[in-house]
Amino acid sequence: MRKRRDRGLSEEEIAVWAHVARSVKAFSGRTIPGPAPIASPPDAEAPKPAPQSAPPPAPVPKPALAPLVPLERRTLQALRRGRQGPEAVIDLHGLRQDEAHDRLRAFLFREQGKGARLVLVITGKGAAGTTFGGDERGVLKRVVPHWLRLPDLRPIVLGFEDAALNHGGTGALYVRLRRPKEGAA
Repeated sequence: MRKRRDRGLSEEEIAVWAHVARSVKAFSGRTIPGPAPIASPPDAEAPKPAPQSAPPPAPVPKPALAPLVPLERRTLQALRRGRQGPEAVIDLHGLRQDEAHDRLRAFLFREQGKGARLVLVITGKGAAGTTFGGDERGVLKRVVPHWLRLPDLRPIVLGFEDAALNHGGTGALYVRLRRPKEGAA
């Protein structure tokens, strides 16, 4: 879409506008606007802004986080049928959130360093009635997926999904890890 340039009206355009304005009756309580100022001739130079010593620095864009990708259908099928298993397992049962978060981070970084591509994180389903209200279940089950989406783990987490029933079902997650970058150690 072309950007409209604000320019004044020529004398001919002002005359046409005045003729139209005389033939129009304004609504009650309203007035008809007057014509725009006459355009300056092209010879006249507009005052130039004072030159700046240096242009302001452009904001540095933050690198976009790579999107999480689901596990491939064949991989999930092999996991469900028992033909493939996770390369490592961590069980976060009974841990407080801060302990679980620290252990999960350490586990994922360690396993990626070893070259693991698929790990199992057991969160547990949680027991009903373990909080004051009795209606909250599985705090770790709820927060671990959130942690896996955070920027500090995104460089190593490629994607995750609920585990198959033989690996814990909804109380566990398959986490797919990215390959470590060359030269990073």
